[in-house]
Amino acid sequence: MAESLPQNFNHLKIHTQYSICEGAIKIDDLQEYSKSNKIKSLGLCDTSNLCGALEFAEKISKSGTQPIIGTQINFKIHDTIGLLPLYALNETGYKNIIDLSSASYLNNDELSDPHVTFDYLLNNSEGVALFSGTVFGLFGKLFDKGKFSEIHDLYNKIKLKFGDRFYIEIQRHKDLNETGFEKFNLKKSSDLEIPIIATNEVYYLNKDMHEAHDALICIGNKTYVNEKNRLKLSDQHYFKNNSEMSELFSDLPEALENNYNFPLRCNFRPLFSNPILPNISKDKGGDADEILKKESLEGLKTKFEKVFNINANDIETEKNYLDYKKRLDHELSIIIEMKYASYFLIVSDYIKWAKNNDIPVGPGRGSGAGSLVAWCLSITDVDPIKFNLIFERFLNPDRISMPDFDIDFCEDKRDLVFEYLTKKYKDSVAHIITFGKLKARMVIRDVGRVL
Repeated sequence: MAESLPQNFNHLKIHTQYSICEGAIKIDDLQEYSKSNKIKSLGLCDTSNLCGALEFAEKISKSGTQPIIGTQINFKIHDTIGLLPLYALNETGYKNIIDLSSASYLNNDELSDPHVTFDYLLNNSEGVALFSGTVFGLFGKLFDKGKFSEIHDLYNKIKLKFGDRFYIEIQRHKDLNETGFEKFNLKKSSDLEIPIIATNEVYYLNKDMHEAHDALICIGNKTYVNEKNRLKLSDQHYFKNNSEMSELFSDLPEALENNYNFPLRCNFRPLFSNPILPNISKDKGGDADEILKKESLEGLKTKFEKVFNINANDIETEKNYLDYKKRLDHELSIIIEMKYASYFLIVSDYIKWAKNNDIPVGPGRGSGAGSLVAWCLSITDVDPIKFNLIFERFLNPDRISMPDFDIDFCEDKRDLVFEYLTKKYKDSVAHIITFGKLKARMVIRDVGRVL
């Protein structure tokens, strides 16, 4: 069998499964496809997030392919909100894209799509490459509204700020209004001397996935397949090979050449790093390790008074106390050695706050219930010695993954805990997203609904 040739055309508009209800490409499948077809470079361009950036960079690079990190974010111009693709040329650019993505969720009301102002983009442009987007994007929407002079002025404004990092994007999917938008963009490229670049919006790997992807779009938009007035893409949004793209843009060699050269401008990819654990020593006015020792010992004595009804003056001579103290010292030595003192103190603080503010907190579950320190700090309500629970299941020097406490708050009031943490630790607080998958049974139900 003849060996496959490397692909010269760079697909810069890859939408993975992290483009929610839009992309139908699993990164694992993309990795295998990239390796089998000797793909030189791939550009991530998920919609409104960078959730897949690290996984994409790690797995795609292992297939011998250069990962290019990007995303498309909604920007607002007057009454128009639409998407524009951004790419990180270096680490500064990546940080700016993260900032833009975060701001799109934080800096607007909850009723609109996540977006930022156009001026915010211009003020955070260092190290970022910007494409003009698709017929469904920001400038495509302005084009549909007939705001041609406004697009001209905006293109010129972007060029002054971005210089040669701004490209007018040319796509040929046979989508609605695409031809007219292309003619307009080619003229603007000539008038304003802005380079053009050929791209292909890739939502799935193989052409035969078009109908399944169309159903996915309907599921996401809560529409029906047979509806006339709905978003409907052509069947050209698959991973086209080199010859297909070369033939498609044979009349625009400049657009192909800029596509071939674009990866040379990108010299950054995110890397896995060791966890950066919090350190609240300064906030607590001392050393976190010593504070943990002090609060744990005080908590143990309080437990002996309230749980075992031992007089405060008799605690240190109580035999059981010596056993508990020995276990406490053992746990503290491991916690401090592994630099988790601040973590225990932070968790203890917000649980105590919740309990003091009449917010029900669960007694503790999972391996964290095996920690005596956690019991002494009121993180859990379970005495691990009484129930023969083992601390090392939760934390030990040989553990590879980070431990965490499983904590249950009253559903009606847990937002108050988030609010408390945000006020106290400000920008150091973030939600961790949980992704749901469309499993077989759910897919059958949802596809049946949109057909």
